[in-house]
Amino acid sequence: MTNGIIHPDKLTRRGLLASSAAMGFSSVTPTTASAAASGEQFTGAALLEKFKDPIWNRDTQARIQGNLDFGKVKYGLISGYAIGSQPGKPNLPLVGFEGLSTARLVDNGDGTYQKLLREVVMYTDLETGEVLEEFVNPYTERKVRVVHVANDPFNFVISQYKPEPPSYGGLNKDKPPREPLLLDWRITREDTVMMASDIHLFYPAALQPDKWPLESAGPMTTVSELFRYVFRREEVEDESITGLEFSGSWMRITPWFPWLLMGQAPGHITYICDQGAYNSIDTLRNIVSPQAWAYAENNYAKYFDAPTEWVEPSLSSLEHYAREQTPAKPLE
Repeated sequence: MTNGIIHPDKLTRRGLLASSAAMGFSSVTPTTASAAASGEQFTGAALLEKFKDPIWNRDTQARIQGNLDFGKVKYGLISGYAIGSQPGKPNLPLVGFEGLSTARLVDNGDGTYQKLLREVVMYTDLETGEVLEEFVNPYTERKVRVVHVANDPFNFVISQYKPEPPSYGGLNKDKPPREPLLLDWRITREDTVMMASDIHLFYPAALQPDKWPLESAGPMTTVSELFRYVFRREEVEDESITGLEFSGSWMRITPWFPWLLMGQAPGHITYICDQGAYNSIDTLRNIVSPQAWAYAENNYAKYFDAPTEWVEPSLSSLEHYAREQTPAKPLE
């Protein structure tokens, strides 16, 4: 236990006493924020026990990723900027971005849920916030056409077991052993709960250098995605709330945007941004910038509603690029 955070592995009498003492609370058992507000003391013991239950984690993950009131849509948002990194050079902010997603859950009837998702990410000018159509690559000084992210669909199954990594149309063949779904939870304050979810992938690239000499970063794709979710603790504990709203952060370490036409130049892109999810499209609209909202309305109207049926395959932006674009002409 560090920085006043209670982790699930501290669920022993000694660990609970130490955690409570460090946070300035005694080790009495009431667990809700309302109980704490009424003068009873906070420990987190009951919630820490739930953190160890795969069924509870399955249903809470479903409440995070969608809404267990089946048919209702969960609206997601990311907003931040992308940084270019090359060995021996300063990191360079390149573009901003705003993205929105819509997701719907389907009950499979066997203790698992389908998450049906579509998402769009629009790259923006760092100064004006306007959605970009063209961009001057500062590394090559070449004007390039910007290709936005439009993933439709990106589906997966939520169960009491950890999901398999995305297959990306069969390119990623990693099949880890089946393990119970135990998410990385922690109680960070009396009224706040945080969850972390990280994924690290290494698989054959959809953009191979022989066909895509300017767009491909190399024969293998190396990607890490790092998610942090922050919740009101009383909402996590209240299982009558079928869709959990949250705030947090998302980071993605990925090869160069293929549209930058960097080829196999050393380096990579890091996305860093805020993220959130909401049960109302009106909440989403009040947060997305007017420029991005108008651009999405004009170019990605269907992304304001979630899919209703499972469709294969689910692909990332790199796989979509390989299917929808054509190789750029070399510099003359």
